[in-house]
Amino acid sequence: MKKLLALILAIAMLATLAACGSTGDTGTPSTPAADPSGTTSGDQATQPAAGGELYYLNFKPEIAPVYDEIAAAYEAETGVKLHVVTAASGTYEQTLKSEIAKADAPVLFQINGPKGYANWKDYCADLSGTELYQHLTDKGLAITDGDKVVGIPYVVEGYGIIYNNAIMEKYFALDGAKAKSMDEIRGFQKLKEVVEDMTAKKDQLGIKGVFASTSLKPGEDWRWQTHLANLPIHYEFEANNVDLSTDATKEITFQYSDNYKNIFDLYLNNSTVDPKLLGSKQVADSMAEFALGQCAMVQNGNWAWSQIAEVEGNTVKEEDIKFMPIYIGVDGEESQGICVGTENFFAINSQAPAEKQKLAADFIYWLYSSDTGKDFVTNKLGFIAPFDTFAEDERPTDPLAREVSAWMSKEGVSSVPWSAFLVFPSQTFKDDFGAALLQYAQGTKTWDDVKTLVVDEWKAESNL
Repeated sequence: MKKLLALILAIAMLATLAACGSTGDTGTPSTPAADPSGTTSGDQATQPAAGGELYYLNFKPEIAPVYDEIAAAYEAETGVKLHVVTAASGTYEQTLKSEIAKADAPVLFQINGPKGYANWKDYCADLSGTELYQHLTDKGLAITDGDKVVGIPYVVEGYGIIYNNAIMEKYFALDGAKAKSMDEIRGFQKLKEVVEDMTAKKDQLGIKGVFASTSLKPGEDWRWQTHLANLPIHYEFEANNVDLSTDATKEITFQYSDNYKNIFDLYLNNSTVDPKLLGSKQVADSMAEFALGQCAMVQNGNWAWSQIAEVEGNTVKEEDIKFMPIYIGVDGEESQGICVGTENFFAINSQAPAEKQKLAADFIYWLYSSDTGKDFVTNKLGFIAPFDTFAEDERPTDPLAREVSAWMSKEGVSSVPWSAFLVFPSQTFKDDFGAALLQYAQGTKTWDDVKTLVVDEWKAESNL
């Protein structure tokens, strides 16, 4: 009997020890429950999970092939299978609506700012505890809701007036030039003076016009109905202390419409092309004119480098490609920088299981912190990443990306945020605005007609 009791006690002790060291019947060591931050509830740093599957709905069709490479590399390093679906151009919102309703919904997706968050707030997890957010260099770029961080920007871009410094230096050397260097151009009035003088001297400079053609073909007018329009709307919201997360953005007065007209007229009247012909011009036409040295300036962003570099017969040297701000004649613009921001924010599906949310948080941190991930970000995706995980020599090296970084670090200069066009009411509004700009350029609408359309349609589309 004593032997039997001893045997029973020994078995019981072994069972107790086994229970303390296992989870369920898996036989694997137990760990504290994980949250999407990439840390455990015990505040111990964790590595990306070994194994699992993550569904990411990608916004940018042009980088879909790169994500195939990223998915393969991530699975090789972590064992996690990254399943990337890319929406067709212009269909992201519809695709997300369809996919989010499925049982196997995207865990990682994108929102395009405050308006995007308003549409998807029921699906946006709080990312304030994620590792990636801790490394965001400018926390003000994130999309927030009270104390919650609901969208993390994963790339910043910049746009302004791109200029060919070789042509500008040729102009500055002419007798009677209205400026001797770019440092003297610190506002709209000086820019206008220089541009109009360059137009008068265009034969001496060997150019067809100062500015590339203003592309106003339907679908090709986004540089004007969105990017250029960001400036006057930004200044209106700033002047009136408008909170972009509220309904106060549902109406505008187009308070700075004359300032928009100032720069738009400067583009039209000093261009390579007659304004009446602009309805057939595409962005590619504009960039080709710049690349071939037919003009000195073009409004566009750092993404335009590939368009310039790939033009057959390109005459513009890398060291001559520079940015200047888009001046529109507002007070204090001598300290204005180029426009810097993003429409691209990571969001994690709050309706997904916690372990899936953690897989998403682990992946985005890996992409922007590991050597493999950073190499993809810089050299394949071509992103200017807004995180302190990147050393200077790990950032993009193309001339326009370098210019964006240089303008962001200039002392006494403030970048113009993209915040305004993130709350533009709809694509219909943008398309109608672009059509009105074309009619104005062709002389069939007055500027008052354009202003009225912008104010009325903004209100109508915002309140649908």
